[in-house]
Amino acid sequence: MAKESSQGWQEAEPHRVVVIVDENSNPFELGCATEVFGLRRPELGRDLYDFRLCSPEPRTLMRDGFFTLTGVAGLEAAEEADTLIVPNRPDTEVPRRPAVLDAVRRAHARGARLVGFCSGAFTLAEAGVLDGRRATAHWQWADDFRARYPFVRLEPDVLFVDDGDILTAAGSAAALDLGLHLVRRDHGAEVANAVSRRLVFAAHREGGQRQFVERPMPDLPDESLAPVLAWAQERLDAPLTVADLAGRAAVSPATLHRRFQAQLGTTPLTWLTRERLALACRLIERGEPRFEVVARRSGIGTAAHLRSLMRRETGITPSAYRSRFGPGVK
Repeated sequence: MAKESSQGWQEAEPHRVVVIVDENSNPFELGCATEVFGLRRPELGRDLYDFRLCSPEPRTLMRDGFFTLTGVAGLEAAEEADTLIVPNRPDTEVPRRPAVLDAVRRAHARGARLVGFCSGAFTLAEAGVLDGRRATAHWQWADDFRARYPFVRLEPDVLFVDDGDILTAAGSAAALDLGLHLVRRDHGAEVANAVSRRLVFAAHREGGQRQFVERPMPDLPDESLAPVLAWAQERLDAPLTVADLAGRAAVSPATLHRRFQAQLGTTPLTWLTRERLALACRLIERGEPRFEVVARRSGIGTAAHLRSLMRRETGITPSAYRSRFGPGVK
């Protein structure tokens, strides 16, 4: 039977992800898609996705002639995608193949989810599916993108944008952030955390974080936030405040705020709230049936606050989250 994900997708078992690879495509983002969606997950006891590559040509020369890709499906495979990842290339001024753009338009028309990594936003915009929609792209192309596609609501200073059935990532490592976001959206926080552990990558960076985060050479003593973050994650059920975090780090709240912005691209309070919500989601997935207990153990406080926070951050209620990602749901 089909399963409905947290965003309403009617998901076959498993959901089919197809990546279109075109001439001069970037190998890195292709590798990100393969790592997140293409690998088997024996530790989870099931496959999360049916993953395929396709190309308009039997032989596809990748970026700067690094290598030639052969042996993948033809472009017709895009017609069966539940999620279609579009080509991204450094030569953004070169028009995409009409056959590729037509495949993107047909996928959008039949309700497939579209994903663009880095310059993939140019492919989506050229196909005409981004007009009036929110999107992002790598910061270095922001001015050019705005000039060419003025009807797209570009958000140039974020990691990724989730606009429902069209999602875009800023580039390079942000492709992993968006990929894990999709796993979380499709399969819940617990599964997304398992995939991130396999990748040895941060489990949850919000899309609204800045693309470029200042990372100055540290002065002695070490100013890394890692110790205070680890300390806080072990005490999320306690009534922690920003002042508590600052005290643990032995700095003023203002200094702590500056370090969070520089190292994480967010504020201490926002980070703390999201960590608590992620813990609440894991508790629900592991089978805690009482939302008052979930709220208390995650430090959120009350079931009413939990409902408000989950609806604001995920778009669904705790009950809906449990029905989709709770124990026994496959």
